[in-house]
Amino acid sequence: MTQYKQTLYSSHEKNTAYMKERLGVDKSFDIIHLDLEYADRQMSMFLVDGFAKDDILHYIMKLLAGLDADQLEPDPLEKLLKTYIPYIEVESVTYLDEAVDTVLAGPTALLVEGINAVIMIDARTYPVRSPDEPDLEKVVRGSRDGYVETIVFNTALTRRRVRDRSLRMEYMQIGRRSKTDVCVCYLEDVADGDRVKHLKQTLEQIDTDGLPMAEKTVEEYISGRHWNPYPTVRYTERPDTAAAHLYEGHVLIIIDGSPSVMITPATYWHHLQHAEEYRQKPLVGAYLRMIRFIAVIASIFILPLYYLFSVQPELLPKVLSFIGPSEAGTIPLLGQFLIAEVGIDMLRMAAIHTPSALTTALGLVAAILIGQVAVDVGLFSNEVVLYLALAAIGTYATPSYELSLANRLVRIYLLLATALFGVLGYTVGVTLWILYLSRMTSFKTDYFWPFIPFAYKPFRDIFIRSPIPLKNRRPSFLNPEDPDR
Repeated sequence: MTQYKQTLYSSHEKNTAYMKERLGVDKSFDIIHLDLEYADRQMSMFLVDGFAKDDILHYIMKLLAGLDADQLEPDPLEKLLKTYIPYIEVESVTYLDEAVDTVLAGPTALLVEGINAVIMIDARTYPVRSPDEPDLEKVVRGSRDGYVETIVFNTALTRRRVRDRSLRMEYMQIGRRSKTDVCVCYLEDVADGDRVKHLKQTLEQIDTDGLPMAEKTVEEYISGRHWNPYPTVRYTERPDTAAAHLYEGHVLIIIDGSPSVMITPATYWHHLQHAEEYRQKPLVGAYLRMIRFIAVIASIFILPLYYLFSVQPELLPKVLSFIGPSEAGTIPLLGQFLIAEVGIDMLRMAAIHTPSALTTALGLVAAILIGQVAVDVGLFSNEVVLYLALAAIGTYATPSYELSLANRLVRIYLLLATALFGVLGYTVGVTLWILYLSRMTSFKTDYFWPFIPFAYKPFRDIFIRSPIPLKNRRPSFLNPEDPDR
């Protein structure tokens, strides 16, 4: 982080010239500098056009214009801060470099002749969209608001649901040039203090120019394993989901410019939970969770298993002898799977880059023209299309988008291992996958907990959505200060 060294000069003109040069007033049209004179004192105001609230600043300037010189005596700074600048967020800074960086973040700087400090008026506003329901985390019943790209809005949405006096929102900036606002959010009476301290130290050690991709850039710095496809933090755009994790003892990272809040730590099983399970009755929620787990398991294992049974039909009992292609295709079975996997990813990327009004047409083209024609000409067999569709459904049924992409890579890895080494390749591939996940950690928490290391009750709660009245203990792996709920 940049250390602010340049203190104010004794000359108002030098201070103004320094601010103009550092802000590039004459080079950027949106950096506004106003030369003012109120109460027989020279004043300068610096702000960014588009960030400042015009009506607030106009009101403040109108009040300053009515001041007499003797009204600022004997302590001009004290008088302005506590009497004549009627605004909530007003402070003073003693370093010019700090004032420059603060202006670029949105607040307005006021330099006053004879005052050895810069008055910062945080009368800013950001372009922001309405807090609509997130596309990735929709529910049938429940709240329809979601996080937006402005950090102050997101902290307010969180406090609306967590009116706890121990809720802490600790502010920091990351990025030598971007100075991106970051908030570490947790319940002081619940979250593990050592975990919070470790997370803050990890964030403070990030040394980079900026965070252009916001939370994804931060994740790559704090996750540790750069080539690990599995997410070590959970993302949510729902304030109710974030609040539920706060009550459990998790720590949130809220980053300005991103509608996704990071939840730390997160195990593999956290990525398989969805708010819809808790918006229904416990039995219905447990059923939905089991269906989701079946879909996720199918997305990983169904294609390698189908390939194994197709090339080694002797492994199947007679009652399942129908599994496998009825006739050989023009392309080997492995080639069909790999081509289809690449095709699905191409279709997914095309859907992302296609305007919403045309996505339906794109789906019809892919399903009817490409799919049906590919079967008719012998490129794919009907069985391949069927099992690939089941795997794709399981992929899209995964609540975490990041986890679904990682599982897709594992599916391809298992498919190739099975094709190369048969039963041995499939068995060893699955074993190595489980060992890899069991060795992962998320902020000193075992990624595969409570499966490895095994804990019966937490493991049962993962697969069976327990009624809320019976969940009277916080998760033990978080080491909460207050374990009782």
